Amino acid sequence: MALFPLFVELAGRPCVVLGGGSVAERKVEALLEAGAVVTVISPVLSPALTALAAAGRIAHVARRYAHGDLASAALAFAATDDAAVNGAVAREARARRVWLNAADDPAHCDAILPAVLRRGAVTVAVSTGGTSPALARAVRERLEFALPAAYAPLAEIAADARRDLRAAGRRARAEDWLAALKEGLDALLRGASPAEAARRLRARLEDAACA
Repeated sequence: MALFPLFVELAGRPCVVLGGGSVAERKVEALLEAGAVVTVISPVLSPALTALAAAGRIAHVARRYAHGDLASAALAFAATDDAAVNGAVAREARARRVWLNAADDPAHCDAILPAVLRRGAVTVAVSTGGTSPALARAVRERLEFALPAAYAPLAEIAADARRDLRAAGRRARAEDWLAALKEGLDALLRGASPAEAARRLRARLEDAACA
């Protein structure tokens, strides 16, 4: 199955998680980090989810899945360990055109969750199309060595430089950006402050940028 890689904005959007165990916890944590409005439907909740519900960070519907639970969802997750429930959820999701991720159940998935590596604004997602989540995690772990923490401040430095160039009506070629980014990254890796790295990156761009 050929999957289309996509990052989506979930801030303020309603998302439904079916299940209340450790797998559901991971889905809920990721959704909250993205700013989603989360409803968990499960007869019981893990201690962590119970705490989130008590704090008002998630809504809890204390029962099993029922048809209609996805009526307002932008995205849904089935984490029930029950193939029959997953199948029923998948049928409703497709009827309502709601994207569904079913944990360890690729046949009922419209959306696959990748292994994710974050360095500030830099996000790298690795997927095997649901065939081997363990391999996706292994690739992500190898990438951790290739993408040092310096990429987080570098992303902010580059964003500021790009904004200022555009405000001045100037532009730089792709190869000049690559050289400037390398200059900034090398400075950060040698222990320079973000301010010094920004100065070096901008100096390289200034030499190359044109109107």
